[in-house]
Amino acid sequence: MDHFELNDGVLCAENVPLPVIAAEVGTPVYVYSRATLTRHARVFRDALGILRDAKIAFAVKSNPNLAVLKVLAAEGYGADVVSGGEMERALAAGMAPDGIVFSGVGKTAAEMRRGIEAGIGQFNLESEEEGLELAEIAASMGKVASAALRVNPDVDAGTHGKISTGKAENKFGVPFDRAAAIYGRLATTPGLNMRGLTLHIGSQLSKLEPLEAAFNKVGGLMEEIRAAGHSVTHMDLGGGVGVPYKAGEVFPQPAEYAAMVARVTGNWGVTLMFEPGRVITGNTGVLVTEVIRVKEGASNPWVVVDAAMNDLARPALYDAWHDFAAVEPTGETFTANIVGPICESSDTFAMARVIDKVGRGDLAVFRTAGAYGATMANTYNSRPLVPEVMVDGDKWAVVADRIDPATILAAERVPDFLK
Repeated sequence: MDHFELNDGVLCAENVPLPVIAAEVGTPVYVYSRATLTRHARVFRDALGILRDAKIAFAVKSNPNLAVLKVLAAEGYGADVVSGGEMERALAAGMAPDGIVFSGVGKTAAEMRRGIEAGIGQFNLESEEEGLELAEIAASMGKVASAALRVNPDVDAGTHGKISTGKAENKFGVPFDRAAAIYGRLATTPGLNMRGLTLHIGSQLSKLEPLEAAFNKVGGLMEEIRAAGHSVTHMDLGGGVGVPYKAGEVFPQPAEYAAMVARVTGNWGVTLMFEPGRVITGNTGVLVTEVIRVKEGASNPWVVVDAAMNDLARPALYDAWHDFAAVEPTGETFTANIVGPICESSDTFAMARVIDKVGRGDLAVFRTAGAYGATMANTYNSRPLVPEVMVDGDKWAVVADRIDPATILAAERVPDFLK
């Protein structure tokens, strides 16, 4: 469920008509619904209530906007971060340091040191080499860093290849058959508090079976590590639960996911950690765009909109689907191609799709754009960086400014040797 609905024939975000925002802020613009964000955060959190001890660290990479993080912090969420910048955002949003998990294969020494200084709760180690470096840094600071070892369970998540992370050929984690030995060596290394295992097999999973297989596999590894005399008190099960992008799609609900986790982990005796991302934010946002023109095509008309692949990269990167809808639909439809203005053939949102009939100057939205939308935006073709807005009932505010080309140009320098 989301709070983007027609009211008197006009699509609204909660109680605010989208044309009102477009008129003041311009297009393209991301619009988030606080009510939807809060609802999704609570549904996921409440579903995990059947578990003995569960902690949630929101995957900041899915939507790092400070206002979004503030809402989630108020709901008791921690943060899963993959860079020093994301860590600083989580701290700025008021998320408790001990609720922050630092993931990612390329943490720098400076990022590790800053994480230790901030007192973050856990580093998810992607290799033995990383663990030894973290231990050395922590020891040099007179500290002990809590860590979990990321395991690659070699389980196919059944998702798009570009967002699959748990197969043997993926770059993430340590090989499953070497994990117990690596954990054992790191557990005796000064400066480290090895407290558990972590895994994440991919994003946008439509079925629970791959997750259950991975959890069972890593549960066996946990018992092997314990049998060798090492402590395992935390198990980080990652994220990956998907959301429907096409009308009519059905995905596992948080309650179904939690029931599966309870069945698999009932006797583990650990704190369970979760890193949801798009399942929380995906349906909380839309990208509002204006039709520049409709031009004749060889087979179908081309609907050229002012949003582009630099504003919403998922279709170009993953052939991802986003439902497209007119803000003021007439009830008429037609079959068309939807494209942006960037000088790339990949700047294509849909081909030969039946959509609301639109024309020059009409507003439309790409739905389910609250995750991996604005966060992946860029300024290719010297286009502005897209702004973000949050709506709360009948109130709304810009929560990220549009950064125009002149501002970007002003940050560049011509060296003396070119003058």
